[in-house]
Formats: sequence, structure tokens, C-alpha cells
Amino acid sequence: MKKKIAILGSTGSIGKSTIDIIRKDKKNFEVVLLTTNNNYEEILKQSLEFKAHNIIINNKKSYLKLKKKLKNKKINIFNNIKGFNLRFKNKIDFTMSAISGLDGLKPTLDLIKFSKNIAIANKESIICAWNLIQKELKKYKTEFIPVDSEHFSIWSLLGKNKINNVDQIIITASGGPFLKLPLSKFKKIKPANAIKHPNWKMGNKISIDSATLMNKVFEVIEAQRIFNIDVNKFKVLTHPSSYVHAIVKFTNGLTKILLHDTDMKIPITNSIYGENNLKVKNSELKLNILNNLNFSKINSKKFPAIKILNMMPKNISLYETVLVSANDQLVELFLQNKINFQNITIFLKKILKMKNFKKYKKITPKNYHEIIKLSDYVRLKTRLLCI
Repeated sequence: MKKKIAILGSTGSIGKSTIDIIRKDKKNFEVVLLTTNNNYEEILKQSLEFKAHNIIINNKKSYLKLKKKLKNKKINIFNNIKGFNLRFKNKIDFTMSAISGLDGLKPTLDLIKFSKNIAIANKESIICAWNLIQKELKKYKTEFIPVDSEHFSIWSLLGKNKINNVDQIIITASGGPFLKLPLSKFKKIKPANAIKHPNWKMGNKISIDSATLMNKVFEVIEAQRIFNIDVNKFKVLTHPSSYVHAIVKFTNGLTKILLHDTDMKIPITNSIYGENNLKVKNSELKLNILNNLNFSKINSKKFPAIKILNMMPKNISLYETVLVSANDQLVELFLQNKINFQNITIFLKKILKMKNFKKYKKITPKNYHEIIKLSDYVRLKTRLLCI
């Protein structure tokens, strides 16, 4: 029997990687749902190639264009999740949630009830709404798989070990494009320089987060939420080759390391196939890198964003929405050349210290609408304060 697959954000980077994996094994998969915000031309190609039964496209104009093009095809096209809600009686075997930012939160929450397994590649949803996601997972008995390379690595290393057997977890950071750049030259950093990650091919937003090391702040928060492990047990080390993705030290004296090439198709493939031991095409073991793994402490003078971890509450709160939303807006302003590179972190810290926002440390998110309302307010306030 074919495995039923849904891909949220099928036209984005993770979505396309998932499509590539399925393409090589079409006989074992049935694509039942593809979604995109606006890219109707790409999703049109995907839907025809895989004979997808259902498509959700959020942009109204793109939705109407796609509906016209698929007029005589046996494909159900929706402008939102409401129409799709009525389509499924049996659960989807595997859902990949790959919509970036908080835009991916509602689709993720909506699809959990239709899914036997859901892989989430969306940091923001987990950071801001893990309690809401957990509630839905438990309610609908849906299995969760983390897809970010670091979190998939931790998940794989932990296996059936209990969390109280963990002594320390190390998450690695490449250091981005400015690892070796003198601090004195940071003032001259331009967006074109910051989006050139040395190891990974990523979108502009996550490339900037990698350059400031905000991505590591997000990853530690995300890992703490997913695995329910004391944040003090996490440590971030610079590892320029990005070959090692996580290290877990156990209380029994054993330390496990997981490494793989800088290719997101590796954790995605393993999340789809599980323990079926599908052969993944990858390079030979890189002995030259193994002999020079090179780990070092984060230079907090060059990358002060890492200290933001000390400002975060232990339990999930709306304060994480403030963090994510303010950073999103600041990165956008930098990409628009309205603030300089160092001001991303400087302004972010100022915003997080504001009394008006600190109060959210004590408020637990109750629903999706509360998170989005606060996010919109924070983004507006950030823009007004910084330009």
C-alpha cells in the first residue's frame, strides 16, 4: 500500500527537498496534499507530476489563476484549510510541515488531526506554540518528528534513553560567513555578504539568523521545548565544517556524536522512511574532517546574540513570540538596508528589556490568535522604534 503524504509549503526549500525524495520512489507514495502561499506555477507542476488530489493556495489571486488552469483536472483546489477539512476520513501517513515563520503555525495545528506522523521543520511554531502543538499531538495521537538537522540529530542520539540520563547536549554552529572576520569590520557588513552561508544553501532570513547566531538561540529554545531538558544542560560550540550536528553526553559516561553531510535531504529522508533503512546517496566518510573536527567556544563579543539565551524564561510563554517577531522585523529592516548588521542584536536586546514586553514572560499562550495578534503588534512596534 502506498504511503499517503502531505507537504505544507511544497514550493519552499524543505518542501522541494521532500518532493525530490518522493520523486525517486513514486511507486511507494501517494501525494494527497500540497500547499503554497503564492507560487501557483511551481505547485501546478508538482500537482500534475504527482497527481496530487488536493491543493491549498493562500493567495487569492494565485488561487484563482490556478483554479482556471486546472479547470478540467481532477484536483481539488482550496483557498484555505476550511474546505480541505471535509475531505479526509482516513489519516495521512506522513505530513511535512515546511512553511517558514509563524505563517506555518496554523496549518501545522490544523493538519495534526489528519496525520499519523508529522515532521515539523518550522522553528517558530515550536518556539512560540509548543504547548498548543503538544495538546493537538496528544489529542489526535499523532507522532511528532523534528526535522531541523540539530534536533533530528538529538532525537536520533537520545533514542529510548530517558531525559534524566542526559548530562549535556552540544549543538554546533558553523559561525556563518563572519566567523573569521575581525569585529572592527562588522560595521561594514552588507546584506549581500550576510546571506552567503559557507556551508548551507538557505533562504535570506535564515542566512541572516545564521550570520548573527540567532539561529542557535532559536535552536536551543526549540530543543529545550521538544525534549523537556533543562536549558542549562545545553551548550553551543563553533564547528566551522558543520559536519557534526549534535553531541549528547550521558550520565553513564558515554558520549554519542551524530554527523552527516550538509544536506537537509538526509534528516528529511530518515524522517519519512524511519527505520526502513533506505539507502541515502551521500559522500564517503570525510576522514580529513574527522581528523580536524575543530570545536571552540562562541565569541560573544562578535556574536552577542548568543547571550539572549540568558534572558529567556524556563517555561513556554508569549515572550518567545516577542523574541521571534522582533527578530523577524529587524532582519527585514537589515535586508532593506534600513539598519546595520550589528543593530539587529542591539535593537533586539533593547526590545526584550522593555517593561511592556517583559510582562509576557509570565503569560502562557492560550491559542493561535493570541500569538498572531501579539506578533503583529511586536513587529509594528519594532519598526517604529528602529527607523
